[in-house]
Amino acid sequence: MINYEENIEVKGARVHNLKNIDVTIPREKLVVITGLSGSGKSSLAFDTIYAEGQRRYIETFASYARQFLGGLERPDVDKIDGLSPVIAIEQKTTSKSPRSTVGTITEVYDFLRLLFARASDAYSYNTGEKMVSYSDDKIKELINESYFGKRINILAPVIKSRKGHYRELFEQIGKQGFVKVRVDGNIMDITKGMKVDRYKTHDIEIVIDRLKIDNNENLNKRLSESINTAMYSGDNVLLVLEEGESIPRYFSRDLMCPSTGISYPTPEPNTFSFNSPKGMCKECNGLGHVFEVNENKIFPNKKLSIQSGGIAPLGEYKKSWAFKQLETIAKRYEFDLTDAIKNIPDEALKTILYGGSEKFEIDSKTLGVKRSYHIDYEGIANFIKNQYHQATSSSIKRWARDFMDKRTCPACNGSRLKIESLYYKIEDRNIAELCELDISDLARFFDQLDSKLEGNQRKIAEEIIKEIKSRLKFLLDVGLDYLSLNRSSKSLSGGEAQRIRLATQIGSQLVGVLYILDEPSIGLHQRDNNRLIKSLESLRDIGNSVIVVEHDRDMIENADHVIDIGPYAGKHGGEIISEGTPAELIDQHTLTSQFITGEKEIPIPETRRKGNGKSISLIGCTGNNLKNISVEFPLGKMIAVTGVSGSGKSTLINETLYPIMNAHYFNGVKKPMPYTAIKGLENIDKVIDINQSPIGRTPRSNPATYTGVFGEIRSLFAKTPEAAIRGYKPGRFSFNVKGGRCETCQGGGLRIIEMNFLPDVYVECETCNGKRFNRETLEIRYKGKSIADILEMTIDEAVIFFDQIPKIHRKLKTIQDVGLGYISLGQQSTTLSGGEAQRVKLATELSKRDTGNTFYILDEPTTGLHFEDIRVLMEVLNKLVNKGNTIVVIEHNMDVIKMADYIIDIGYEGGRGGGMIVAAGSPEEVAKDDKSYTAFYLNKEFDLKNQKLELRS
Repeated sequence: MINYEENIEVKGARVHNLKNIDVTIPREKLVVITGLSGSGKSSLAFDTIYAEGQRRYIETFASYARQFLGGLERPDVDKIDGLSPVIAIEQKTTSKSPRSTVGTITEVYDFLRLLFARASDAYSYNTGEKMVSYSDDKIKELINESYFGKRINILAPVIKSRKGHYRELFEQIGKQGFVKVRVDGNIMDITKGMKVDRYKTHDIEIVIDRLKIDNNENLNKRLSESINTAMYSGDNVLLVLEEGESIPRYFSRDLMCPSTGISYPTPEPNTFSFNSPKGMCKECNGLGHVFEVNENKIFPNKKLSIQSGGIAPLGEYKKSWAFKQLETIAKRYEFDLTDAIKNIPDEALKTILYGGSEKFEIDSKTLGVKRSYHIDYEGIANFIKNQYHQATSSSIKRWARDFMDKRTCPACNGSRLKIESLYYKIEDRNIAELCELDISDLARFFDQLDSKLEGNQRKIAEEIIKEIKSRLKFLLDVGLDYLSLNRSSKSLSGGEAQRIRLATQIGSQLVGVLYILDEPSIGLHQRDNNRLIKSLESLRDIGNSVIVVEHDRDMIENADHVIDIGPYAGKHGGEIISEGTPAELIDQHTLTSQFITGEKEIPIPETRRKGNGKSISLIGCTGNNLKNISVEFPLGKMIAVTGVSGSGKSTLINETLYPIMNAHYFNGVKKPMPYTAIKGLENIDKVIDINQSPIGRTPRSNPATYTGVFGEIRSLFAKTPEAAIRGYKPGRFSFNVKGGRCETCQGGGLRIIEMNFLPDVYVECETCNGKRFNRETLEIRYKGKSIADILEMTIDEAVIFFDQIPKIHRKLKTIQDVGLGYISLGQQSTTLSGGEAQRVKLATELSKRDTGNTFYILDEPTTGLHFEDIRVLMEVLNKLVNKGNTIVVIEHNMDVIKMADYIIDIGYEGGRGGGMIVAAGSPEEVAKDDKSYTAFYLNKEFDLKNQKLELRS
């Protein structure tokens, strides 16, 4: 028995803002690391413990293999003892490939493919009949039974419903020794130079043999040879035609339709893969959608003429080959390039879009002769389509896509598979139909399937079904019952993607592993929290260590061990301020414990805002799982959209409401989900959407560049007297372009030294000493500070430094207001925590001038935020609403929901069971609804408030 060490010992961790800390983490326990956003939680969990575990794993490879993997830098830590193999389940790890789905990530689809390849029944896509396949002996037996005493022709089909003259084919058949063929139902001799009408579709079969079925002793051998030859020539299919009859009977070694003779190859798992040429739909290449040219995007304004830029891809008139062709088309259809597009004949527009090739003559009135013209034009729509499919440059593809619409593939109806693959069925359902079911419905289907299968089919499917059921159970355990297997992984939220990976890991049943998770409760309703905690406990109970970076109260209270990092964020954090069991944490009086005990709280407002009396009404929404709902958004309030995961919140707000508003105010092109009508858009001035997509992920991106404040600072430096004398423009003060930057490190501040067989080492650039700019640029100073000194300032320092420059001050003040005063202006975006990046983004949007009539949409703004960070964030949002703006927040966090003025609760369940309005009104009104899950947790918050009031009184 291996004697594992009791603890993981970390000594002297100094990564990012960690202050040389020592920490002991118990093994085979559920450990929660908590603290303010930016205090150093991820630096300890991911950048120290996980990075060291991964580095040690790669160290075990041969040096030859390591040079291809790229070395991993050793984290800045003295030593880590007791480390086991580490698996990190982060939020950023899902594939953005359009081919990646929930089914492929969880491997359930792989087992489904295997099940359909081995245990499904095939049906004909022509007649719906069950397909049959025969062995050669069975075919011989059937011919003897059915045609005894009759004369028959044995035929091998070579051409089925295709055009062509087939002269070479007839020649080839003749050379093989055959003398007759059956062409379109007529048997004829093969003659020299024989051919058929090339413009008609034909069916051609070789007459392999003509014989009478009787008791002749030589018949058996002759029939066997004829069947074998027919199968060889007819690609495993033969026809038997009785003399005097016109309809043959089909026989095949493969699966075959008994009436029409179409055959399917023997199924294998790849037959059901949309990522393999054997299974994918040929029209959309297994993506389920195609891009088609939209005429309205080519002619956006039909009142314009061609000359004044009415054809968007071509722009205004210039002397070019394309316009010369258009002039020829204009002569042919008798219109001018100065005519409005709406007045041009339809026939001419068709030629402009889809091309044409013709010669024509026109009488020249001045010369009295005929002039010949030749149109040879590809057509704008065809040109765009070809560029999209064939261009190697991504920018040209992007240009072409601007004139195209994404549509469901007409050939496979979005199922991604070719037609044959869709006609293999188990219990009357094909593989695509099973992938459309919610996971809860799919689990029910497989629970009942065992009893419905019989004989061999049951024996074959037994093990596969067991694997599928166990994987589905893990997905249900982490609260993902509302997803379907065909859901694209691109459309998953960070929390969903993380819980899918968690379910996959639980399914792998590994033991002795250290799992590190990054806020798995994101996007999860309070109701489903217990299921998530139980999943993590089951990982722990089979012998794994689980470390969770988390702010969720339930998760902290259920942990075996809690490590609180602080006391504050950034350079003021990075220390262990308490560690121990949740009960021990409460006695420590840290910020975290004060919020858990109720010593500190985010108070419930005494009164709710009345709003301005106006509203926006969205009527008849039916996108995804929405059940034709109509919603009213009262303006001048903070509105929380709540509901269990998968109930339809994002579909309603991000996919329906925002695209409508964006198109109305800013001509956005994203197509909204189906709806009937919207009223009240005139009541607001603009819409701002703040979603979860990450900010720049390169070391050159920083808060100053992302928020746009660095542009203003560079302009300010360019206006200083010294810069004006030297003729420096704002570009001189950018570290991304030549001129002002240090050319040794190209404005990076660091130089990479490549080490063979060892990780690359980053050293400070010896020319600029990490300042990023050259000596001349650094000589320009504003209030005694160079541009490099400004980038090293914290936001708090910069707010005071630039208080006389309103443009710069306003943007910096917003970053400070969202609680990021401790980060430096030039801090690399890659080193920002998830919560910090979210708030930099928030600050960028909030710093835009609000009109007092702006509509803000925020998608889970509390991602990565501690209780204290949420309190600061709510103050900022409340200020905005108090000015008269409207804020819609999609949120599960009760601290935000209880502070809203109006709640729209969507449910009742996720997936198919969702898409309805459960309750709408103030939190107090919603709390009275018995059927709402949100109401249950709201009442808990109100009960806590009442208890505190009683204690005080």
